[in-house]
Amino acid sequence: METPETKPQSWSSSPALPTSVSRLWRPAAQRNLRNQWSKLASYRKQWLSSSSLGRSHATSLVNAYLSQKYMPLMELGALSDMPDIRKKASLKLFKQQELHGSNLLSSYKDMVTVIKHMVDAGRSMRCFLKGTSGSPLVQFSGTSEDNNDAGDGGGIPVFAFWSISSFEKLAEELVQMFKLELSLKRLLVVELLSVSCEDQQVNKVCWSDELYPGEFNDLVICNLYSEDNSEPVHPQLKECKTDVPAVPHNSQPDHETLQVYLTTWLAEVNIDAHRVDEIFAIIGEEMHVMLS
Repeated sequence: METPETKPQSWSSSPALPTSVSRLWRPAAQRNLRNQWSKLASYRKQWLSSSSLGRSHATSLVNAYLSQKYMPLMELGALSDMPDIRKKASLKLFKQQELHGSNLLSSYKDMVTVIKHMVDAGRSMRCFLKGTSGSPLVQFSGTSEDNNDAGDGGGIPVFAFWSISSFEKLAEELVQMFKLELSLKRLLVVELLSVSCEDQQVNKVCWSDELYPGEFNDLVICNLYSEDNSEPVHPQLKECKTDVPAVPHNSQPDHETLQVYLTTWLAEVNIDAHRVDEIFAIIGEEMHVMLS
């Protein structure tokens, strides 16, 4: 298994704590790390649930759209003599498409919330001394009150071998996979919400549009919004430096294109499931807990 380096990510190690304080710091840091990694394991399950539900809504949306698209060519048999049967059926299917689109957007919003929580957990792994080391009552917190306290106990191992920064590095790798996948799924949501037949009008959206109130604020927290371009960061594929361009979409894609969208959603190409399992396994081994 690949183990993390002990080099800190964005903090420099704080001076070594007095021995009496470090004895108290380590149990507090251990509790916090177990808590944050347990949260990450829980958020992973929430992601899987929201992603699966989102694909179900996306599939239903695609089916409703294709049924509308091919309605003029369908053989209706005994129903063909009923007045306006095709028009009424198409309208019903259009209403279903709108409903599935709303549900798809709701699932996407849930996934954004999951990533926000993941990012917060990844940023909350340090344990800071509250007050001064000379205080008769030594306490710790998740926020720094001293610029000289990096929250890493001076770089000492928290459990057996790893310092705080080692846990942070694996958390960063884990969260980055899900962030990349969220951006890709946003692209699919934008495309799917914009499909329409010639005789039906939908409120088309583009990449730079806010998909729900407050979305851009959420993406800022996830570091997935570009302030320079005033739009969400464009999708990337894992280990690929090139952004996926937000090209003008085709509002009437064919069956094959829609199938690619659904397959891409299911595949979660930016999330290496084996590596995710490995990360939780080696973290659990270091902390002597089962993370699943």
